[in-house]
Amino acid sequence: MKQKKLLALLLSAAMVTTMFAGCGAKEETAAPAADTATETAEATDDAAETAAPEENKFADHVTLKWYLHGSNVSDDSAVLEKVNEYLNEKINADLQPIWGTWGDFDEGATLAINGGDDVDIYFTCSWSADEYNKYAKQGAWVRLDDPSNNLIDQYGSDVWAALPQVLKDGAVTDGAAGTGVYAVPGFKDFGTQNTWDVNVTLLEELGYTLADVESRDFYSFGDLLAAAKEAKGDDFYPLVIEGAVLERMVTNSIIVNGDTAGVLSYYLDPKDVSNDIGSKVVNKFGTDEYAKFANQVREYYLAGYIDPALANGGTANDTLVAQQNAANYLIGTQSYALGYEYTTSAARGIHVEYVPCTDPYVDKTATQGAMMAISTASKNPERAMAFLNLLNTDPYLMMLLEYGVEGTHYTLDDNGLVVFNDDARATYSPWRNGMGNITLLTPTAEEGADFFTDTFVPYYTNAKAIPAFGYSFVPTSVENELASLANVQAQYALSIDCGSVDPATALPEFLEKLDANGIQTVVDEANAQLDAYFAAN
Repeated sequence: MKQKKLLALLLSAAMVTTMFAGCGAKEETAAPAADTATETAEATDDAAETAAPEENKFADHVTLKWYLHGSNVSDDSAVLEKVNEYLNEKINADLQPIWGTWGDFDEGATLAINGGDDVDIYFTCSWSADEYNKYAKQGAWVRLDDPSNNLIDQYGSDVWAALPQVLKDGAVTDGAAGTGVYAVPGFKDFGTQNTWDVNVTLLEELGYTLADVESRDFYSFGDLLAAAKEAKGDDFYPLVIEGAVLERMVTNSIIVNGDTAGVLSYYLDPKDVSNDIGSKVVNKFGTDEYAKFANQVREYYLAGYIDPALANGGTANDTLVAQQNAANYLIGTQSYALGYEYTTSAARGIHVEYVPCTDPYVDKTATQGAMMAISTASKNPERAMAFLNLLNTDPYLMMLLEYGVEGTHYTLDDNGLVVFNDDARATYSPWRNGMGNITLLTPTAEEGADFFTDTFVPYYTNAKAIPAFGYSFVPTSVENELASLANVQAQYALSIDCGSVDPATALPEFLEKLDANGIQTVVDEANAQLDAYFAAN
């Protein structure tokens, strides 16, 4: 009962967030929208109270292959034994997860898709190599609301009713089967907030406090990094970064949804992310802000503050994760999700805090931050939809797949909160925000019983919409240019973002190649669409 009431509260709050996200909404329309949100949440709660468990509607037994991201799983045998026993009863299916990691998912998933592997369900999003919008357009994903075979209506009505409207709106894209929904969004954080990941334990050992990070920006970290380098030695790299995230944090820019080449930016006002400061799409690498950033990161690299492996696409992700997990850093980059300070402090054995660069903001990229798509190569799309429906509405199944087996991977304390068994969790630790509806989970002891009500809900209800909320670049007319620009970006961007090359020579060369491959054509088309979006909204 308590979790069902909590879900109703979350639904109501999230729907109110959606109301505020609509630019220029008139005041007189706000009250009915809020009333509707409350009524919808109450109706959902009532339905959850009275609904009987869904009967197994499938006569034939199947195995569903499921490709996940961000996993740290080496032993899932105990979990799958219980999962498959439950799924056999509910939907007559076994589950075969493919536990993609931060290091191998991009290559493995795209190879599987392009090679015609019979994977049924893939993690997809706005930032992975199997990018949601691009692969929907290419025909990799089943359209879930196809009028001729609406899988949501037939097998996914429960999960669809449980999702905030902002996430459902964000899932609409221009795909191969027309404009519609091609994946189930995860009910997780849908406000983006880039933060500095601070090893407070080491910071205080060096004689500083968290306030020394909070009061500075990237350009004034030098003495902190120098002190850490001197104290820990030549093999210690105090600045642990994901190059693309670092660039956005420092320049106050965001991903342009639909930019498949990673060459565009949209700038925010760091003091008020909802404030319109021009609302133009720009060549990410051609601004004064980027040039200033490139020079500073180069200075930090030459000082020995950044591991050269972070500038190599083949080693960057694994190096980043390894250094963070080993607490082998002072300051890092992190796209924040609620509760990270609790989970990372416990996992790393240090005190971790996250210092935001801006307030949280809502855009279409964030609403597509973690999704599950059914592959058009799947032989069992109906069963796959039924599984996603069950996963995202059934607390027992979500707890089992995310946290493992109670008594083995975790226990519940006297307050009914999750306490992990560190040894068992070391071999079974999926990415929490990458699986689905996290509001079904019992909070951890570190988070506290009121984590969702006192932290999760206020965080997202207070997240502001960016001026171009809802805008998504449709790249159809410039796909050839974007394909060429993606190759150029891959050649230069990471090394400049991490400081491993001299921007005095590399950046002009980079910009020249971007120009030669049509960057201005892409920028002009993106802005024409943005102007049309504002005219219509």
